[in-house]
Amino acid sequence: MNLLDLDARGLADFFAGIGEKPFRARQVLRWIHQRGEHDFEVMSDLARSLRENLAGKAFVQVPQVISDNTSTDGTRKWLLDVGASAIEAVFIPETNRGTLCISSQAGCTLACGFCSTGKQGFNRNLRTSEIIGQLWLANRFLGATPRGERVISNVVMMGMGEPLLNYEAVVPALNLMLDDNAYGLSRRRVTLSTSGIVPMMDRLRDECPVALAVSLHAPNDSLRDRLMPINRKYPLKELLGACRRYLDRAPRDFVTFEYVMLDGLNDSAEHAQQLIEIAGEVSCKINLIPFNPFPDSEFKRSSSEVIRRFSDTLNAAGVTTTTRKTRGDDIDAACGQLAGRIVDRTRRTIRLARVEA
Repeated sequence: MNLLDLDARGLADFFAGIGEKPFRARQVLRWIHQRGEHDFEVMSDLARSLRENLAGKAFVQVPQVISDNTSTDGTRKWLLDVGASAIEAVFIPETNRGTLCISSQAGCTLACGFCSTGKQGFNRNLRTSEIIGQLWLANRFLGATPRGERVISNVVMMGMGEPLLNYEAVVPALNLMLDDNAYGLSRRRVTLSTSGIVPMMDRLRDECPVALAVSLHAPNDSLRDRLMPINRKYPLKELLGACRRYLDRAPRDFVTFEYVMLDGLNDSAEHAQQLIEIAGEVSCKINLIPFNPFPDSEFKRSSSEVIRRFSDTLNAAGVTTTTRKTRGDDIDAACGQLAGRIVDRTRRTIRLARVEA
């Protein structure tokens, strides 16, 4: 049993199953996640008999690091081995915080046209150990500040994959991020980004509400259908309804709408007005994302001037709007560029090759 697959409740159940008291689970939780320890023998406040018992029944294993690259702007990207495929995690340092972007699937089934991950196809869902293992590894690599504080202050589930399509593994990982005996992050500092899986948004609201970001990228159904096929199943009316319901229990009083800026496609004055109408329906902030190119992409980035005008229009209407600074694009670590190495089980890449031929 890989103990990284278990949150506090799962670990307590495991310890009960081997005849140990619940406080032992809390001790081990702190050793693994706060101290970054994987060797039971080092866990000195555990009885030797328990350490020997654990060594025979359990282990702590994270994905192996294939490569470790640092951008000129300090952004750091790890390529991690998850068996047949490899995933990517990215650390983004800023003046007042450090953000880790975590993957939830090896590839993605949603096939959004502007996302490099979506072009790679899909292999499988990640296990909880492979999700939380990205945070475990990053903490180990990055160490602490001179005052003993952890470098990672925020986690965003915005890496490869759709988190809500791997719900059963993602929520225990979120629980560990929030647990005071593990990483102790505030719900406001853990953000899950979804393309809009409406039933699972409702379930997350009830079971583990964290900050929510929604990949919107288009202000009307016809355009969003083209850019994001999931919109055909959960159109904007249903998505916005789920956002309003989520806000009843969310740690923040707004949803962040992510909006990639695509030249000549979704960046007109009319599109800005449609976004303003959406903002009138849901308490939100808009995060404009300059499109980050990748090989064989059909899209181009909106010009800086177009993005500025678009932002000014939204802000003038009272819609809080920011433009994301592109980070790590020289190592393909920017938003939308994560691709990893995916052994595609969907045969999507074969179908795409035939269409493009």
